[in-house]
Amino acid sequence: MVKIGVLGLQGAIREHIRSVEVAGAEGIIIKYKQQLADIDGLIIPGGESTTMRRLIDKYDFFDALVDFGKQGKPIFGTCAGLILLANDIVGQDDAHLSLMDMKVERNAFGRQRESFEAEIDIKGIADNFEAVFIRAPYVAEVGPEVEILATYQDKIVAAKQDHYLCSAFHPELTDDHRLTEYFVKMVEE
Repeated sequence: MVKIGVLGLQGAIREHIRSVEVAGAEGIIIKYKQQLADIDGLIIPGGESTTMRRLIDKYDFFDALVDFGKQGKPIFGTCAGLILLANDIVGQDDAHLSLMDMKVERNAFGRQRESFEAEIDIKGIADNFEAVFIRAPYVAEVGPEVEILATYQDKIVAAKQDHYLCSAFHPELTDDHRLTEYFVKMVEE
């Protein structure tokens, strides 16, 4: 059974663990960088990307997370996790982990009160997927190696590059585990 870690600094950690377990993998909350050696794949959950970066730096996770990705181990970033994976952020001089070749726009669909749910199709993974958008970003541009998996109102909201997967929405907040199951299959392969 593959072991999927969920970065346990901020966000819907327990909901991701539940989704991972429903998808047939072992879920582990990652609180220390040393735990990364014990897992096969990692989910970086939603939250607030600037706060998450501060916590990543405070707990000395930065180099360990970049190394984890560069070793070819799969990473799935949701919402703030998507922002952390991007190599370019609109309106910011510096990106965070810079693991995916994409430019993202933070809070692109509005503030907290403009949060919403929408039915989307995720290419090759799920039709009629109920996506939960909470202060969601979107992907403004992608490099040639990035595959666009889903759009909403002509904005990119899910993408994949090699062993990296990202979504602007929160798949863990629904009972539809198809996207998490897809990530588990990526880790198994």
